[in-house]
Amino acid sequence: MKIKNRSEILSHGDVESRRIVLDITDKTLEQLDSHRRIKSIMRVDGEILHIGTRQWDLSKKRNVYLLGAGKACNHMAMAVDEVLGDRLAKGIAIVKIPEATDVFRRTDVYVGGHPLPNEEGYRACLKMLDIVDRAGPGDVFIIVISGGSSALMSCPIEGISLDDEIAVTDVMLKSGAGIFEINAIRRHISQFNGGMLAKRIRERGAELIGFGISDGIGTPATGDIAIPYANYKSTPMGPDPTTLDDARRVIRDYGVADRLPKTVVDYLMNAGPEGETPKAFPDNTYYLVNSLPDSCIYAKKTAGEMGLNALILSSFLEGESRDVGKVLASIAREIQAYGNPIQAPCVVLASGEAFTTIHDNNTIKGHGGPSQEETVSFAIAAEKTKGACLLSIDSEGTDGTTPVAGGITDSKSHQIARAGKVDLFAALRGHASYEALKEIGDTVLTGNTGTNLCDFNIMYVPKI
Repeated sequence: MKIKNRSEILSHGDVESRRIVLDITDKTLEQLDSHRRIKSIMRVDGEILHIGTRQWDLSKKRNVYLLGAGKACNHMAMAVDEVLGDRLAKGIAIVKIPEATDVFRRTDVYVGGHPLPNEEGYRACLKMLDIVDRAGPGDVFIIVISGGSSALMSCPIEGISLDDEIAVTDVMLKSGAGIFEINAIRRHISQFNGGMLAKRIRERGAELIGFGISDGIGTPATGDIAIPYANYKSTPMGPDPTTLDDARRVIRDYGVADRLPKTVVDYLMNAGPEGETPKAFPDNTYYLVNSLPDSCIYAKKTAGEMGLNALILSSFLEGESRDVGKVLASIAREIQAYGNPIQAPCVVLASGEAFTTIHDNNTIKGHGGPSQEETVSFAIAAEKTKGACLLSIDSEGTDGTTPVAGGITDSKSHQIARAGKVDLFAALRGHASYEALKEIGDTVLTGNTGTNLCDFNIMYVPKI
């Protein structure tokens, strides 16, 4: 089971609704695990490396290196490390959380910082740059990247410090800006992000093979992952669709010029064409392992196999997390009362990326993340919809600054909270959703899931 605290979750509340939600979520996460998916298309026969529909003769290659970063990097890098074995010259992986079950043969693992970069991630990047700068024609870089790499793989350009980059990330995550807007700034001050790592590899004449998980809203579902993906973009190994002008617009639109480090604002406002990120890498080979719509697609299929009606509401879900929770609760009420937009009993699915705006750090009274705030808000609004249950997780396994993936609440959760003297309204005001959910047994614990597809939301609405 991917969900480790299942028994606690099923010890209270609308138990049958919770069981349905947990069953579907577990099966969905298992299907999305990147370790399983990469190994399904990658193998070595003799000297021939097979990846999907392509193959490489390793006897004609000098060195094969593995570089990786991201919140699903543990599982992705382990798959490549296992397949290549002694044929791997060296591997470096930057992960968010190491697990006791992680086993690597020729790969060094570093624990980077997320959501804020840290010194260890920076040191790992310098080691990666050393390998790249010593590479040449005949060398092959297999790069595995998932969401979170922008923070974990932190290596700012000359003139901007690591502390500056940390401050940029902190300010922008609390600004209300979307992830593409935040990345427009981060990519243009990095030696790695926005395709800068791929550019450096190309300049050395080496070859790049990439495995990516796309958590970008708007990326199509994966389809056949064995076929190289022609339109791969963004992250350290692909072309960057954002521009310097985008970065400047974000600074203006969100009014953050006075909160960002002066070195960063001065650089972005004055950088010339030489500061632009690369826009194409036609010679690289990319495989898209997961993309954001996949979670809802697999969950809908699983629900159907269980005999349940299922509706994908959206794979473009964005907005303030507490507002998303209220809206989902109102949809549950509509379903139960009038059968719109689907008849109960049913499952409603949504993926995307909700956010939490924090204008003043002094308002923070605890810990939390968008998925947990969403489920706390749902709990308050769902009391009127008997049996309605919502699970919301950051699909990679950690939500915000907490060790849990997210939360699960139902129509009984607010009553349970009041009985235990847990004030859910105060938890929302003080951004302390983790403490509140933990107290009533409604956090969701997974550890690393092997994927990273932003938020996964599943709501069950029974018939009354």
